[in-house]
Amino acid sequence: MPKKYDLEERTAKFGEDIIEFAKKVPKNVITLPLITQLVKDGTSVGSNYCEADCAESRKDFEHKIGICKKESKESKHWLRMIAKAVPELKDEAKRHGKEAIELQLIFISIVKKSRSHQENS
Repeated sequence: MPKKYDLEERTAKFGEDIIEFAKKVPKNVITLPLITQLVKDGTSVGSNYCEADCAESRKDFEHKIGICKKESKESKHWLRMIAKAVPELKDEAKRHGKEAIELQLIFISIVKKSRSHQENS
C-alpha cells in the first residue's frame, strides 16, 4: 500500500532541518542576520501550512498557501546567501535549497488546483 503523502510532516521536517543547519553556521557580523532570516522563513513554512489546513474559506486557504510559497522562496534566498558567506556549508545549503524549491512548486500547484476548482464550481 503506498505511503500517504503528508505535507504537514514534510514542512515541519524542513523547519527542523533549517534549525539544525543554522546551528552549524559560524556566528559573525555577516552571518547573524542571515541566520535569523533563514530560521524565521524556514520554520514559518510549516506553521503557515498548518494555518492553511485549518482555513475558514477558500480565499483564506489560498492566502496562507501563498505565504508558504513566499517563505519557501525566501528560505532558498537566505540559503544562497549563507552558502556565499560560509563556502564550506555550500553543499548542505544547496540540499536544503532544493527542498525549498520543491516545496515552493508544491504550493504553486496547490493554489492553481484550488483556483481551477473554484472556476469549475
